[in-house]
Amino acid sequence: MGGDAAPGSVVGGVAAVQRRLRGVHFLLYGDEGRIAPLLAAYPNLREVAEIRHTPEAVANEDKPSQALRRGKQSSMRLAIDAVAGGEAAAAVSAGNTGALMAMAKVVLKTQPGIDRPAMITYFPTIRGESAMLDLGANLQCDSRNLVEYAILGAGFARSVLGIERPSVGLLNVGIEEAKGNETVRAAGQILRDSDFGFEFHGFVEGNDIGAGTVDVFVTDGFTGNAVLKTTEGTALLISTYLRASFRRSWVSRLGYLLARPALDALRDKLDVRQYNGAMFLGLNGIVVKSHGGTDAEGFGSAISVAVDMVRGDFNDRIHVDLDRFHPPAAEQREAERRSAGQGAAVAS
Repeated sequence: MGGDAAPGSVVGGVAAVQRRLRGVHFLLYGDEGRIAPLLAAYPNLREVAEIRHTPEAVANEDKPSQALRRGKQSSMRLAIDAVAGGEAAAAVSAGNTGALMAMAKVVLKTQPGIDRPAMITYFPTIRGESAMLDLGANLQCDSRNLVEYAILGAGFARSVLGIERPSVGLLNVGIEEAKGNETVRAAGQILRDSDFGFEFHGFVEGNDIGAGTVDVFVTDGFTGNAVLKTTEGTALLISTYLRASFRRSWVSRLGYLLARPALDALRDKLDVRQYNGAMFLGLNGIVVKSHGGTDAEGFGSAISVAVDMVRGDFNDRIHVDLDRFHPPAAEQREAERRSAGQGAAVAS
């Protein structure tokens, strides 16, 4: 029920991806009176989608603490509960980000060895695609957090981007080892001295982001969120300037017609809906936060990322590297693995 166009964007998103996501079942949590008519418009969904009715929903203006106390029967909470109970393999929501993170952390808890969960997304670069974390879950981080994020980000790159041994860089004010604050330098030293199953490139700068110098960019949540919003704003600025330029005269309009195939290809490459979804990493379960203003195609992309993480065994694949960094967590993880079950649905 979360998002500017919910529940239509959610049901439409399920319809957009269900044909290519074979073997996936969908649990739709929310107001059945609003969801059922939408679902009826897609006959192909009848066998793979099930409505779980609840009249309660977390509002955009709700504080995380309020959502935790009062939203135990909300669509968001029940979707996360389905993951915790093994009924679903992942949860996807376009609702209140703070509430989603708070609920996910309380219900699913962090993986052994992880101090704080992080948010990650991926985006187009000159070399292809790169990922960045943290995007705002933790405004202040210590060196341990940054190392954990490097491990989590590399695991994401393997599962979602298909890069078996990804390269990882720490975002800094310079590439020299002496540059940056003590936290970044300490994290860099740990990553240089250890092998966590990925290539540590070293320090990277802001201009390396668009260049795609590394597969995974690691930074604190304050910087990551600022970079993300700046990147989105720059893309909007460029597209606005392009539209204004092509409308300036009949000659520029003619130029647009001639350049239209190339411009369409550029638009498709930079379409933010393809990269919609910020993933919560470091939890005992998979949770994906869709942008609240996205449409059905964008929400479908968020669902696809969640399924990629499940099918890529994301949580299992990063355990080896986490155990290298936090050896005592290995025994705890083994005990939890023996008692944990696997889900087979996506809850929205």
